[in-house]
Amino acid sequence: MVQLSCNDIQLNFGGVRALSGVSFEVFQGEIFAIIGPNGAGKSSMLNCISGLYHPQQGKVVFEDHDVTRLPPYERTKRGIARSFQNIALFKGMSVIDNLMIGRHLHQHAGLISGGLYYGPAQAEETRHREYCEEIIEFLEIQSIRKSIVGTLAYGFQKRVELARALALEPKLLLLDEPMAGMNLEETEDMVRFILDTNETRGITIIMIEHDMGVVMDISNSVCVLDFGKKIAGGTPEQVQQDPNVIKAYLGDEDLEEL
Repeated sequence: MVQLSCNDIQLNFGGVRALSGVSFEVFQGEIFAIIGPNGAGKSSMLNCISGLYHPQQGKVVFEDHDVTRLPPYERTKRGIARSFQNIALFKGMSVIDNLMIGRHLHQHAGLISGGLYYGPAQAEETRHREYCEEIIEFLEIQSIRKSIVGTLAYGFQKRVELARALALEPKLLLLDEPMAGMNLEETEDMVRFILDTNETRGITIIMIEHDMGVVMDISNSVCVLDFGKKIAGGTPEQVQQDPNVIKAYLGDEDLEEL
Protein backbone atom coordinates (compact mmCIF):
# COMPACT_ATOMS: atom_id res chain seq x y z
CA MET A 1 0.00 0.00 0.00
CA VAL A 2 1.25 3.47 -0.88
CA GLN A 3 1.66 5.34 2.41
CA LEU A 4 3.14 8.60 1.11
CA SER A 5 3.12 10.14 -2.33
CA CYS A 6 4.82 13.32 -3.44
CA ASN A 7 3.44 14.61 -6.73
CA ASP A 8 5.17 17.23 -8.90
CA ILE A 9 6.75 19.06 -5.94
CA GLN A 10 8.18 22.46 -6.85
CA LEU A 11 9.87 24.63 -4.22
CA ASN A 12 11.31 28.07 -4.86
CA PHE A 13 13.30 30.44 -2.68
CA GLY A 14 13.00 33.73 -4.52
CA GLY A 15 14.70 33.14 -7.85
CA VAL A 16 16.27 29.87 -6.74
CA ARG A 17 14.43 26.66 -7.57
CA ALA A 18 15.28 24.08 -4.90
CA LEU A 19 12.93 21.37 -6.21
CA SER A 20 11.56 21.05 -9.70
CA GLY A 21 8.71 18.63 -10.36
CA VAL A 22 9.82 15.87 -7.98
CA SER A 23 7.47 12.87 -7.71
CA PHE A 24 7.76 9.53 -5.93
CA GLU A 25 5.79 7.03 -3.87
CA VAL A 26 6.74 5.36 -0.59
CA PHE A 27 5.14 2.05 0.31
CA GLN A 28 4.12 1.13 3.83
CA GLY A 29 6.83 -0.74 5.72
CA GLU A 30 9.75 0.02 3.42
CA ILE A 31 13.03 1.87 3.86
CA PHE A 32 13.14 4.58 1.23
CA ALA A 33 16.39 6.49 0.64
CA ILE A 34 16.79 9.92 -0.93
CA ILE A 35 20.32 10.47 -2.22
CA GLY A 36 22.21 12.97 -4.35
CA PRO A 37 25.24 15.28 -4.33
CA ASN A 38 25.44 18.23 -1.94
CA GLY A 39 22.85 20.87 -2.80
CA ALA A 40 20.65 18.41 -4.70
CA GLY A 41 17.54 19.32 -2.67
CA LYS A 42 17.37 16.31 -0.35
CA SER A 43 16.76 18.19 2.91
CA SER A 44 14.34 20.54 1.14
CA MET A 45 12.35 17.48 0.07
CA LEU A 46 12.29 16.16 3.62
CA ASN A 47 11.18 19.58 4.87
CA CYS A 48 8.27 19.54 2.40
CA ILE A 49 7.18 16.17 3.78
CA SER A 50 7.46 17.23 7.42
CA GLY A 51 5.74 20.58 6.86
CA LEU A 52 8.66 22.91 7.55
CA TYR A 53 8.43 24.08 3.92
CA HIS A 54 5.31 24.44 1.80
CA PRO A 55 5.90 23.90 -1.92
CA GLN A 56 4.57 26.41 -4.43
CA GLN A 57 3.33 23.55 -6.60
CA GLY A 58 2.45 19.88 -6.15
CA LYS A 59 0.89 17.75 -3.42
CA VAL A 60 2.08 15.68 -0.46
CA VAL A 61 -0.41 12.91 0.32
CA PHE A 62 -0.05 10.81 3.47
CA GLU A 63 -2.35 7.83 3.96
CA ASP A 64 -4.83 9.21 1.39
CA HIS A 65 -4.95 12.65 3.06
CA ASP A 66 -3.59 15.78 1.38
CA VAL A 67 -1.22 17.26 3.97
CA THR A 68 0.51 19.77 1.66
CA ARG A 69 -0.68 22.82 3.58
CA LEU A 70 -0.82 21.34 7.07
CA PRO A 71 1.62 22.72 9.68
CA PRO A 72 4.26 20.37 11.14
CA TYR A 73 2.37 19.66 14.37
CA GLU A 74 -0.70 18.47 12.43
CA ARG A 75 1.45 16.09 10.40
CA THR A 76 3.01 14.84 13.62
CA LYS A 77 -0.48 14.09 14.95
CA ARG A 78 -1.11 12.02 11.83
CA GLY A 79 2.04 9.98 12.46
CA ILE A 80 5.01 11.70 10.80
CA ALA A 81 8.12 12.19 12.95
CA ARG A 82 11.67 13.19 12.07
CA SER A 83 15.22 13.62 13.23
CA PHE A 84 17.51 16.41 12.07
CA GLN A 85 20.89 16.59 10.37
CA ASN A 86 22.02 19.00 13.08
CA ILE A 87 21.08 17.61 16.49
CA ALA A 88 18.00 19.41 17.83
CA LEU A 89 17.77 18.13 21.40
CA PHE A 90 17.25 20.05 24.65
CA LYS A 91 20.88 19.75 25.72
CA GLY A 92 20.37 21.04 29.25
CA MET A 93 17.86 18.31 30.03
CA SER A 94 18.27 14.61 30.73
CA VAL A 95 17.77 11.83 28.20
CA ILE A 96 14.51 10.64 29.79
CA ASP A 97 13.13 14.20 29.91
CA ASN A 98 13.90 14.67 26.19
CA LEU A 99 11.94 11.51 25.46
CA MET A 100 9.04 12.64 27.66
CA ILE A 101 8.84 15.82 25.58
CA GLY A 102 8.42 13.55 22.59
CA ARG A 103 5.28 12.16 24.26
CA HIS A 104 3.56 15.55 24.43
CA LEU A 105 1.04 14.77 21.70
CA HIS A 106 -0.18 11.76 23.67
CA GLN A 107 -0.62 13.61 26.97
CA HIS A 108 -4.23 14.58 27.70
CA ALA A 109 -4.25 15.72 31.34
CA GLY A 110 -5.60 19.23 31.80
CA LEU A 111 -3.74 22.22 33.21
CA ILE A 112 -5.13 21.88 36.73
CA SER A 113 -4.80 18.10 37.12
CA GLY A 114 -1.39 18.19 35.50
CA GLY A 115 -0.22 21.00 37.76
CA LEU A 116 -1.47 19.22 40.88
CA TYR A 117 0.05 15.95 39.61
CA TYR A 118 -2.74 13.92 41.15
CA GLY A 119 -4.96 11.05 40.09
CA PRO A 120 -5.36 10.62 36.32
CA ALA A 121 -2.47 12.99 35.54
CA GLN A 122 -0.08 10.98 37.70
CA ALA A 123 -1.25 7.69 36.18
CA GLU A 124 -0.88 9.12 32.67
CA GLU A 125 2.69 10.27 33.26
CA THR A 126 3.55 6.85 34.67
CA ARG A 127 2.32 5.23 31.46
CA HIS A 128 4.33 7.63 29.32
CA ARG A 129 7.48 7.05 31.36
CA GLU A 130 7.05 3.30 30.96
CA TYR A 131 6.81 3.76 27.19
CA CYS A 132 9.96 5.92 27.17
CA GLU A 133 11.82 3.35 29.25
CA GLU A 134 10.89 0.70 26.69
CA ILE A 135 12.43 2.85 23.92
CA ILE A 136 15.54 3.41 26.04
CA GLU A 137 15.93 -0.35 26.39
CA PHE A 138 15.25 -0.85 22.67
CA LEU A 139 18.05 1.56 21.71
CA GLU A 140 20.37 0.29 24.46
CA ILE A 141 20.87 3.63 26.22
CA GLN A 142 19.93 2.54 29.76
CA SER A 143 23.31 3.64 31.11
CA ILE A 144 22.75 7.27 30.08
CA ARG A 145 19.01 7.60 30.76
CA LYS A 146 19.54 10.22 33.49
CA SER A 147 22.54 11.94 31.87
CA ILE A 148 22.34 15.53 30.64
CA VAL A 149 22.21 15.33 26.85
CA GLY A 150 24.78 18.09 26.31
CA THR A 151 27.42 16.06 28.15
CA LEU A 152 27.04 12.98 25.93
CA ALA A 153 29.26 11.88 23.07
CA TYR A 154 28.02 12.75 19.58
CA GLY A 155 27.02 9.17 18.72
CA PHE A 156 24.85 8.90 21.83
CA GLN A 157 23.18 12.24 21.07
CA LYS A 158 22.22 10.97 17.62
CA ARG A 159 20.76 7.86 19.25
CA VAL A 160 18.79 9.98 21.74
CA GLU A 161 17.37 12.02 18.87
CA LEU A 162 16.17 8.80 17.24
CA ALA A 163 14.67 7.78 20.58
CA ARG A 164 12.75 11.05 20.91
CA ALA A 165 11.32 10.61 17.41
CA LEU A 166 10.21 7.08 18.31
CA ALA A 167 8.55 8.43 21.46
CA LEU A 168 5.99 10.07 19.17
CA GLU A 169 4.87 6.59 18.00
CA PRO A 170 5.24 7.49 14.32
CA LYS A 171 3.92 5.61 11.32
CA LEU A 172 6.48 7.34 9.09
CA LEU A 173 9.95 8.30 10.30
CA LEU A 174 12.08 10.87 8.46
CA LEU A 175 15.83 10.58 9.10
CA ASP A 176 18.11 13.37 7.84
CA GLU A 177 21.63 11.90 7.62
CA PRO A 178 21.36 9.71 10.74
CA MET A 179 24.94 8.43 10.31
CA ALA A 180 26.61 11.78 9.59
CA GLY A 181 29.80 12.35 11.60
CA MET A 182 29.84 8.86 13.12
CA ASN A 183 32.73 6.44 13.28
CA LEU A 184 32.43 2.90 11.92
CA GLU A 185 31.21 1.33 15.17
CA GLU A 186 28.60 4.05 15.75
CA THR A 187 27.43 3.72 12.14
CA GLU A 188 27.00 -0.05 12.48
CA ASP A 189 24.97 0.45 15.67
CA MET A 190 22.73 3.06 14.05
CA VAL A 191 22.14 0.84 11.01
CA ARG A 192 21.10 -1.99 13.32
CA PHE A 193 18.67 0.26 15.19
CA ILE A 194 17.16 1.60 11.96
CA LEU A 195 16.61 -1.93 10.67
CA ASP A 196 15.09 -3.00 14.00
CA THR A 197 12.81 0.05 13.99
CA ASN A 198 11.59 -0.84 10.53
CA GLU A 199 11.27 -4.60 11.01
CA THR A 200 10.09 -5.02 14.60
CA ARG A 201 8.01 -1.84 14.94
CA GLY A 202 6.73 -1.76 11.37
CA ILE A 203 7.64 1.89 10.88
CA THR A 204 8.16 3.18 7.35
CA ILE A 205 11.44 5.09 7.02
CA ILE A 206 12.52 7.80 4.59
CA MET A 207 16.23 8.40 4.97
CA ILE A 208 18.73 10.89 3.57
CA GLU A 209 22.22 9.45 3.74
CA HIS A 210 25.60 10.05 2.03
CA ASP A 211 27.05 6.65 2.96
CA MET A 212 26.29 4.75 -0.24
CA GLY A 213 27.29 1.44 1.33
CA VAL A 214 24.57 1.86 3.95
CA VAL A 215 22.01 3.03 1.40
CA MET A 216 22.61 0.09 -0.92
CA ASP A 217 22.60 -2.43 1.93
CA ILE A 218 19.40 -1.50 3.78
CA SER A 219 17.14 0.43 1.39
CA ASN A 220 14.21 -1.10 -0.47
CA SER A 221 13.85 1.86 -2.85
CA VAL A 222 16.03 4.83 -3.76
CA CYS A 223 15.22 8.26 -5.22
CA VAL A 224 18.13 10.23 -6.68
CA LEU A 225 18.03 14.04 -6.84
CA ASP A 226 20.42 16.37 -8.65
CA PHE A 227 20.01 20.14 -8.81
CA GLY A 228 16.46 19.80 -7.50
CA LYS A 229 15.34 17.28 -10.10
CA LYS A 230 14.70 13.57 -9.82
CA ILE A 231 17.13 11.84 -12.14
CA ALA A 232 16.57 8.20 -11.16
CA GLY A 233 14.50 5.93 -8.96
CA GLY A 234 14.09 2.24 -8.25
CA THR A 235 15.82 -0.50 -6.34
CA PRO A 236 19.39 0.07 -5.11
CA GLU A 237 20.68 -2.25 -7.84
CA GLN A 238 18.87 -0.31 -10.57
CA VAL A 239 19.98 3.07 -9.27
CA GLN A 240 23.67 2.30 -8.89
CA GLN A 241 23.83 1.19 -12.53
CA ASP A 242 21.93 4.19 -13.90
CA PRO A 243 24.23 6.33 -16.13
CA ASN A 244 22.53 9.56 -14.92
CA VAL A 245 23.42 8.67 -11.33
CA ILE A 246 27.01 7.83 -12.23
CA LYS A 247 27.27 11.11 -14.12
CA ALA A 248 25.88 13.12 -11.18
CA TYR A 249 28.40 11.62 -8.76
CA LEU A 250 31.47 11.28 -11.00
CA GLY A 251 31.01 13.84 -13.78
CA ASP A 252 31.23 13.50 -17.55
CA GLU A 253 35.00 13.08 -17.80
CA ASP A 254 35.16 10.30 -15.21
CA LEU A 255 32.18 8.60 -16.85
CA GLU A 256 33.99 8.54 -20.19
CA GLU A 257 37.05 6.96 -18.56
CA LEU A 258 34.86 4.19 -17.15
